Amino acid sequence: MNYPIKISPTTESRIPTIDFDNIPFGKVFSDHIFVADYIDGEWRNLTIKPFERMSFSPANIALHYGQSIFEGLKVTSDENGEPMFLRLEKHAQRLNRSAKRMAIPEIPEALFKQAIMELVELDKNWIPKGEESALYLRPFVFGADDFIGVRPSDTYKFMIFTCPVGPYYAAPVRITTMPEYVRSFPGGTGFAKAAGNYAGSLRPMLEAREKGYDQVMWLDGIEHKYIHECGTMNLMFVIDDVVITPPTDTGEILEGITRDSVITILKKAGIEIEIRPITIDEVIAAHKSGRLQEAFGTGTAAVISQVSTIAHGDVVMDLPPIEGRKISHFAKAEIVAIRRGQKDPFGWIERFTAVPA
Repeated sequence: MNYPIKISPTTESRIPTIDFDNIPFGKVFSDHIFVADYIDGEWRNLTIKPFERMSFSPANIALHYGQSIFEGLKVTSDENGEPMFLRLEKHAQRLNRSAKRMAIPEIPEALFKQAIMELVELDKNWIPKGEESALYLRPFVFGADDFIGVRPSDTYKFMIFTCPVGPYYAAPVRITTMPEYVRSFPGGTGFAKAAGNYAGSLRPMLEAREKGYDQVMWLDGIEHKYIHECGTMNLMFVIDDVVITPPTDTGEILEGITRDSVITILKKAGIEIEIRPITIDEVIAAHKSGRLQEAFGTGTAAVISQVSTIAHGDVVMDLPPIEGRKISHFAKAEIVAIRRGQKDPFGWIERFTAVPA
């Protein structure tokens, strides 16, 4: 199905004002934005227009009760400058899992994909060329009612904007547990990309940074020993040449699409992977015995982020040098090659398809 998206291009692009060799993450925005309204049970007013500020009531329901979700994905281009979209359907499906949990109407997968493709086709000159760079896309949905009362909104906004970005983490990260804080519980919203999940992580993150660490490595909320995820990333540990990563089927951990991609890549390469609960005590024991070879995060923003130090209470573990790590470097090289169109062994790449007039 093709949707009637009205396109109103900008009359003056801001590209000439941008230094693509020096792009701060999340602060530079492209020329256009996609907007849709959910009214009377359907998505209407589908529009791509120049990026602009929004006007809304102080009584906007999302501001007060947090009915807001988002996605994040990256787009690169081939040698001809044509956009390449990686696993769009997975992002659409995850957005809808978040929507269902937060009582938000789902976005038809065909609309999600068409809106992204047409928006990026219009702004494809914003895609950076550097190996560590990409065009980051932020689809999001929020309640649009002007109403002060605890109930789901009747109306919603679905929007997508894009921004050229460089690396999310410029250097390996130092992470620490903070058992006095909890990110998620079974039955909660931990698996959803809900705005409130991230708001609740900010105070612990600030405290971690005051201690000299970059992010919080979250533990479970019941026994405070099982490792969940870290900041904006899923986590993987390499112990005795086996990659171990926590399961996401309990509803407490975000189902990372980069995580799934890395698992698929490593399995194809014959690298042993265990998807199972892992405790902080197991990681400490592996480090003490010299069996902890690597730890790294996976995520859309960071792709692969090396972990240099893990702290838990008084225990501080400095991990082996980054240069000697094999598995994480291999996984990143494979993902970069797929994103750059150099290979596509899993059929993950899609390209822009023009909508018939």
